[in-house]
Amino acid sequence: MLLRCWVLVSDSYVAWVFTIGNEVVHGRVVNTNSAFLGRRLALLGYEVLGNISLVDDVELVSRFIRYVLPGSKLIITTGGLGPTYDDRTSEALAKALDLQLELNPEAFEMVKKKYIARGLPLTQERVKMAMLPKGAKPIPNKVGTAPGIHAEFGDSVIISLPGVPSEMESMFEDYVVPLLRVRGPKVFIAEREFEVKNLPESSAAEVVNKLLKKYLNVYVKTQPKGTELGKPILSVYVCVSSKLKEEAEGVVNSVVNELKAGFTGMGGVVSP
Repeated sequence: MLLRCWVLVSDSYVAWVFTIGNEVVHGRVVNTNSAFLGRRLALLGYEVLGNISLVDDVELVSRFIRYVLPGSKLIITTGGLGPTYDDRTSEALAKALDLQLELNPEAFEMVKKKYIARGLPLTQERVKMAMLPKGAKPIPNKVGTAPGIHAEFGDSVIISLPGVPSEMESMFEDYVVPLLRVRGPKVFIAEREFEVKNLPESSAAEVVNKLLKKYLNVYVKTQPKGTELGKPILSVYVCVSSKLKEEAEGVVNSVVNELKAGFTGMGGVVSP
């Protein structure tokens, strides 16, 4: 199971993730994008408050973006940037920000270059992928054809990426991560994970609760893998955030050592 650090770094670094597409909402496509983005953003120091999946509806998507926009430092959407009739994320974003949707010259050159190189004509559907909210920047897509969108509204950054995971992940790592390292919180995240057997989660909770009163900016998650009263097995995840890498590493090691000692003292068998 994918776990993530839920350590509040700053109220000003709130982020939301949107995955857009009927196929995602209706369960025909497994939503791996939200897991990837939630995980990566948490490790970059953002407080991800929600992952929202919506159908391809301009009014609905724009309404939700407007709802989370106040107080958000970052909004990332995936899906709905392609050439088909139901790819309308760019339109929804323009509506949410009260901007005109227009042909972006830079995005048009990106799209044109890819199709001309393959001897394919620039149909209306293909040109549609270069329609961006006024003032937005296109994000290069080296894997696919649809450019991403980088828009800003006040102190908020809005990023729209394609829904195809290989495209989304490539664009996120190449374009979004460098942007967020400059614009985002200056924080380091240290993580550890270990397993403890023969200790019910209710017993482990006593050790965890005492420890969290001692340490700040520490997140501990116990995930049952066995049964509470039969053969209990817990996966224990520890995450620490700090402005200093050495401090984060030092604290996470101290927390893990104290947890292991506490669990062992209650009869738990810790590994590794």
